[in-house]
Amino acid sequence: MTTPQLPGLSSLKKSVAPFEQTNRKTSIRQMFNTLVPLVLLWTAAYFSLNVSYGLTLLFAIPAAGFVIRTFIIFHDCCHGSFFKNRKANDILGTLTGVLTLVPYRQWKRSHSIHHAGSSNLDKRGIGDIWIMTVDEYKAAKPLERLFYRVYRNPLVMFILGPIAVFLIQYRFNAKGAKRKERMNTYLTNVLIAALYTGLILLMGWQAFLLVQLPIVFVSGFLGIWLFYVQHQFEHTYFEHDEEWSYVNAAVEGSSYYKLPKLLQWITGNIGFHHVHHLSPKVPNYNLELAHNANPTLQKATTITLGTSLQALKYRLWDEERKAFISFREMKQLLRQSQPAAAERLKVIKPGLQSE
Repeated sequence: MTTPQLPGLSSLKKSVAPFEQTNRKTSIRQMFNTLVPLVLLWTAAYFSLNVSYGLTLLFAIPAAGFVIRTFIIFHDCCHGSFFKNRKANDILGTLTGVLTLVPYRQWKRSHSIHHAGSSNLDKRGIGDIWIMTVDEYKAAKPLERLFYRVYRNPLVMFILGPIAVFLIQYRFNAKGAKRKERMNTYLTNVLIAALYTGLILLMGWQAFLLVQLPIVFVSGFLGIWLFYVQHQFEHTYFEHDEEWSYVNAAVEGSSYYKLPKLLQWITGNIGFHHVHHLSPKVPNYNLELAHNANPTLQKATTITLGTSLQALKYRLWDEERKAFISFREMKQLLRQSQPAAAERLKVIKPGLQSE
């Protein structure tokens, strides 16, 4: 079945082109209304340790939200959409990468690969979440199935995931990384070590961990969730390379995560993910404007806080039905295929016996 094509890239891109312009004053204002509250909340969390750890967590949780907002700035820098000047994006991207524990050039490369092949079944594996199709799962060996089921378990993905990704994976260079990328990862690690060492010397390692660990965990959890939920909804878009369309992948393969205004602000409008995938050059503060200006973009799949929880059950992509299914549905498919195989054997056996 051929997927209906949306209006051409040039047509949609033309409609969002006016929103690709960065505004230096707006960008600088966003830096201040993101980084200053982050520092103040972190400081408040530390000083509240002498009062109550519950109060510390009350400061740490919104601080984690501002780490997410800091990551959105980092994300825009990776796309060259936060400032017009490339060097300014590189410097700010590296510094915000220290605060979010993500090496700038490493993530910039993998994320650009994600954009170039998002929803393309033949270009999975870099910068995305592991997705198996129904046929791949059927053909997989038992150990690979088990590994995939463990990987897709919400406890593993969202509880162990933030630790594995942000504290461990991002500390190492990817295989085949070029020199500039490798050096940026080393620089990021050195700056993180210097920052953390300074804070530990100033406040003690116990106080530091009591404040920083919940911030890292909550921000990592939310970051993985946002990335996960905006591509994993029931009738999203996946095609093989010969039928894959950049426009369809952006508008149909990325959702509009309609969040309450406060959460929309703290997440830097990343809920307008379909707009971002259509044109990564649109800075985060213009995403909603671009969405509202184009009727086609407003037809993107809309999910809310409530409906987004359904994404937790989506595990495998069914190419025949063009939809995600759960492991339970996969088990039913396997059961249904067994009687069919038995019937085929009944037909074949008489023929074999007659021979």
